[in-house]
Amino acid sequence: MPTLSAQRLIALALAEDEVRRDVTSRAIFPARHRSRAVIDAKQDLVICGLEIAAAVFRRVNPVLKVRLLARDGDRIKRGGLVMRIEGPTAAILAAERTALNFLQRLSGIATQSARYAAAVAGTGVQVIDTRKTTPGWRDLEKYAVRTGGCGNHRRSLAAMFLIKDNHIAAAGSLTRAVALCRASARRGLKVEVEAKTLAEVREAVVSGADIILLDNMTPARIRAAVKLIAGRAQVEVSGGVTFQTLRRFALPGVNFISVGALTHSVAAADLSLDLQKTN
Repeated sequence: MPTLSAQRLIALALAEDEVRRDVTSRAIFPARHRSRAVIDAKQDLVICGLEIAAAVFRRVNPVLKVRLLARDGDRIKRGGLVMRIEGPTAAILAAERTALNFLQRLSGIATQSARYAAAVAGTGVQVIDTRKTTPGWRDLEKYAVRTGGCGNHRRSLAAMFLIKDNHIAAAGSLTRAVALCRASARRGLKVEVEAKTLAEVREAVVSGADIILLDNMTPARIRAAVKLIAGRAQVEVSGGVTFQTLRRFALPGVNFISVGALTHSVAAADLSLDLQKTN
C-alpha cells in the first residue's frame, strides 16, 4: 500500500494529466468497452514502483483488475512482463502514462543503483545517495535507491548535522560549528563535517566529528586523510566520482561514497503498456 505522501503524489500527477477528461479515449470507447493490457520491459532492468503504478490504475477506476507479475527489486530481462491490467479500456488508457512515469523513473533509479552497488562489491564501501532528488519525489526515489542495492544519506535537513564550507565560514571555524551543533537542542544526532583539505580533516577529528566527508579529494589525498582519521570517525567520499572512476575511490578505510547521479540525472527505464482487446 503506497504511503500517504505517495498517494498525494499520485493524486497530483493524475490531476495534472486531467485523466477524467481524456477526450480521445472517451470519444472512441464506450464505458462498456473492456481490454486487457500488459506492461513489459524493453531492456534489462531492476523493477521498482509496481505498487505505485498499480495504485494509479486503481485510483483512476477501482473496477480495474491489476495483477503484479514481479516484485520490486526483481531483475527483469528484456521482454519480461511485470504487470497485467484488465477492465474498462478508457480507464486503462487514461492511467497509462502516469503509471508508466512512476514505473520508468523508479526503475531507472533502481537499475542505476544496482550498477553502482555491483561496482563496489567486495570492497566494504557502500554507495549512498544525496538530497539531489526530484521535488516531492524524495521518499520514492530514495526507496528506489535502496531497491537497487545502494544506501541512503540523510533524508532531510533534520536527519543529522552536516557542516559544510558555508556553515564553517559563517560560524568562524570548523571547531566552533561542531561545538554549536553538539550543544544544540538536537543533541544525539550524528555530526558530519565536510573537509576539503588535510588541515580540515585534522580539525574535524580533534573536534569529535562522527563522520568526515572528504570533498573532491584525489585517491592519494583520500589515503592520506584515512591515515589521519585512523578509525576515529567514519569516512565519506564525495565529489568528482563517476561510475567509471568509482572503484578507484572505494579505498580501504572509506565507509561511504555519495553519488548524486543515483537520482539527479538517471535515464528512465524502458517499459511499455500494450493493449489487447477482449471484446
